Amino acid sequence: MATTPDTELSETRIHEVLSNDRRRMAIEFLQGGDMTLRELSERIAEAETGESPPPRNIRQSAYVSLQQTHIPKLDELDIVTYDDESKQVSLAEAGDVTVYMEVVPEGELSWSEYYAVLSALGLVMMIAVVVDVPVISTLGAPVLASVLFAIIGASGLYQRWMQEN
Repeated sequence: MATTPDTELSETRIHEVLSNDRRRMAIEFLQGGDMTLRELSERIAEAETGESPPPRNIRQSAYVSLQQTHIPKLDELDIVTYDDESKQVSLAEAGDVTVYMEVVPEGELSWSEYYAVLSALGLVMMIAVVVDVPVISTLGAPVLASVLFAIIGASGLYQRWMQEN
């Protein structure tokens, strides 16, 4: 069931596709540019084992699963394009699922958590102004709000820039 411009992947279907580690890694690695199936399988095997070069059996397992299962599924859903003759794989222009792939390293905040913390900080600062906390209340609500909005705006621009690069 290939998608057409009129029928986009549902969010549930996208999450189902991304629930598999190898499919998710394939999409992630292809964001850096087109690859052959062999190159892609080697990158995935390296990521899975942490070894360079990865053991032959892991490379072979990654290659076979990509060739027989994952790449055909991603191609069918118009997430990637695959040339069977050249074994070249690339991200398709339609079916952009990368927006669902925010990868947050362990111990770091996601963007949604970051914005929640900024909102909580802004609320705490406004309460501090109302209850006359010495240093904060001298700055005043307009100054604190302006600083907070500037931080939120700059963060949004930075996030947008990071997603495009």
